[in-house]
Amino acid sequence: MRKLILVACMFVVSSITAADLDLWKNSSLNKIVQRGELRIGLDPGYMPFEMKDKKGRLIGYDIDMAKKMAKEMGVKVKFVSTAWDGIIAGLVTEKYDIIMSGMTITQQRNNKVNFANPYIVVGQTMLMKKSLSSKVKSAADLDKKEYTIVTKLGVTGEIAARKFFKNAKILTFETEADAASEVLNGKADAMVYDQPYNVLFMSDKGTGKLVHLDQPLTYEPLGWAIRKGDPDFLNWLNNFLRQMKEDKVVNFHANLYNKWLVDTKWLKRVQ
Repeated sequence: MRKLILVACMFVVSSITAADLDLWKNSSLNKIVQRGELRIGLDPGYMPFEMKDKKGRLIGYDIDMAKKMAKEMGVKVKFVSTAWDGIIAGLVTEKYDIIMSGMTITQQRNNKVNFANPYIVVGQTMLMKKSLSSKVKSAADLDKKEYTIVTKLGVTGEIAARKFFKNAKILTFETEADAASEVLNGKADAMVYDQPYNVLFMSDKGTGKLVHLDQPLTYEPLGWAIRKGDPDFLNWLNNFLRQMKEDKVVNFHANLYNKWLVDTKWLKRVQ
């Protein structure tokens, strides 16, 4: 009887080990290491996370983080620019290994991809025409038929706009820059978009022309998206993020935050 139990236990252990090896063999992390290259999917138009400087080079918060990630993996990094409306499809079809593009973690997106732990939390705020400041004191005051609210197509800003503004007219644009220009030029009354972008816009083009209604409408954690069924890659990413945040000696995460979300010197590189 003891021999039978021992044989059965050995069979179970052997089966588990084989399954684990198969899982690792198909892991994106293993493929990245074997390939010697980490492929990053992004839509380079979301300041200050990913954008192009005057020479056409990619810069930003996510760009620096991706380079650090590749360095820790011991591989090269390759950035794959992708239109936002097809960025998840590109990941699923293995055009790249991970999405690092200021993507908000939502339940709908989580149905299609898995997310690593949030690396930063943002919310939707509003940029409004300064001429309305005397009669509009909060975002709720803009929910009237006489007002036009703009945002970028297909992002959480659009979801928030349609959720909170049932009476106002909602218009969407291909880029956040186009939407902001509508407000700046007086063709729209306000824009709903991510707080970091709005803060930076106010420190530059919006100064003296717009008002920032900075009370967040939503809670939005940003995370890196990977394909489903890949626990090894997810484990590596979460451990990497924890190390970047908790290492008080190097303070990579804090330095990155200050570089792109506090200091605005980089604006000269993109104007």
